[in-house]
Order: sequence, then C-alpha cells, then structure tokens
Amino acid sequence: MQRVISVSLGSSTRDHAVDTEILGETFRIERRGTDGDVKKAIAMIKELDGQVAAFGMGGIDLYIAAGNRRYAFREALPIARAARQSPIVDGSGLKNTLERRVIELLEKEYNIPLKGRKILLVSGMDRFGMAEALVKAGADVTFGDLIFALGVPIALKTLSGLDRLARILAPIVVQLPFKWLYPTGEKQEKTNPKYAHYYHENEIIAGDFHFIRRYMPEDLKGKTIITNTVTSKDVEELRRRGVALLVTTTPELNGRSFGTNVMEGVLIALAKKPWKDMTPADYLNLLEKVNFRPRVEKLN
Repeated sequence: MQRVISVSLGSSTRDHAVDTEILGETFRIERRGTDGDVKKAIAMIKELDGQVAAFGMGGIDLYIAAGNRRYAFREALPIARAARQSPIVDGSGLKNTLERRVIELLEKEYNIPLKGRKILLVSGMDRFGMAEALVKAGADVTFGDLIFALGVPIALKTLSGLDRLARILAPIVVQLPFKWLYPTGEKQEKTNPKYAHYYHENEIIAGDFHFIRRYMPEDLKGKTIITNTVTSKDVEELRRRGVALLVTTTPELNGRSFGTNVMEGVLIALAKKPWKDMTPADYLNLLEKVNFRPRVEKLN
C-alpha cells in the first residue's frame, strides 16, 4: 500500500483518511492539519519522511503565479525543504493541468455553459490555470485577489490586469506571514460576509474553498460553486445556504474531495519518475490514465 499524506496548516478538525485503488495500486490517502503551526508541520514531515510515497503541502502555496512568472512564499520554503527523501508537492501541477481540463469538461460533458456568465474567481494568482481557462471559455470573470487576500475592495477584470498586479505586489506579498493572506487553523471555521455583494453580483463562485468560505454570505441561492477540498460538513453548509450546484475539480473519495496538493501527490507516486522532472504533458498523460472526473453534484 502506498501512503500519500497532506500536511496542512489548516484546522485539524478537517482531518480525514481514505483507502482507495488507483490504476491497480492501493493507496492510503490522508490529510493532517497542524492548526496553523508551521513548526509542527515541519516536524511532522521530518518524522514521516521516507515512509510515504509523497507529501502534499496543504493550507499554504509554495508559489503563486501569473503569466509565465512564479513567486515563492518565504514561509513555505522551510516546509518544502523538510522533506529530504519523499517528494513534496503543493498542488500547482494540477492547478495548471487538471483544473484547466475540468473547466473544458464542464461545457463539453456536463452541459454547464460558461460563455458570458458572470464568475467570481476569488484568486487568479492561486489558480492561474483555471483563470486562463475561464477567460478562454468566454466567461465574464472578476478576479478577487486584492479583495480576498489583502482585504482591498478592488476587483480586477482582465488577465493582463492580474499580471500587472502580480509584477508589482507578488514580490512583496510572498515575504509576508501566510496567515495574513489566507485563513489557517481555526480561522478556517469562521465566516464574515463583509464582501457579500461580490457573491450576489456573480452567478458562479470559483476558486479555493477557504477563500470562498471566508466571506460568503448566508444567502447563496441559485449559485454554482467550483472549488476543491470540501468535507461532508461543507457540502451541507452550502446546501443550507441555497447553493444550486457544486463542482469540485478533484474527485470525491468516500464523501470527501481532497485538495489538489494531495491528489498531485498520488500522481507523483504513480509516475515512477523524479517529481522534479514532471512536465504538464506528464500530468495530462497520467490524468487520462486514472480518468479523474470532477464531482458535479446538484444541491438544491
């Protein structure tokens, strides 16, 4: 049995484990939260290093991206370097491949039109593959990077604007404590509807679930959510708030959609090649073989 463990800065209340078979191999897939404690995450990785097929790095990105540039988070680097034997990935390989593919599949196979629809993508730099795919599909996309990461109520409307913002702010932002930018630990359990009007103005809300949940209003009647990493409790909360349709870019495993970081870890374990040598073509080839399908669930 191969073990893939996501070590997350998120809340330990969201921990989960599942056994599953993929391409004839049995996997134990786990998510372990450290409640925002970076030192605990590093210690856990060091303890398990060499005992697992791959680590996922959850609750924090190693990079943010825009255009052809990547910017590394200072606080994430020690976490990534803690693994000396087992490969460690942050999900960026799937954000750039699987999530593009999912957006294309929504129209082609699931009859979910995107052209002309008003979509709020809570962070384009976090999910630049999804951002480009939504724009290519002809959607009217609002990028909420300034709003959801920095609390600045200014929406961006173009990829070029997002790229210009990244060139100016990203080199500074990646030096800040990650908890200033993204909800970690117990903050993942709290919501504040201060930016509710951005949700009400758009038909579809897309992107990282913790960013979405951070400011979501009580009334989400008729909305479509395109996200990842949702628990059964999250799904019930979205149903109660009136969400019509839930799409997760990673598949459902025993009632849980894991994050891109841990599912990328699964692909790395299957790849049989050094993870640093993986290319987008390698990821796409593996995705075709394992036939990961998005979770598309009508809630109301």
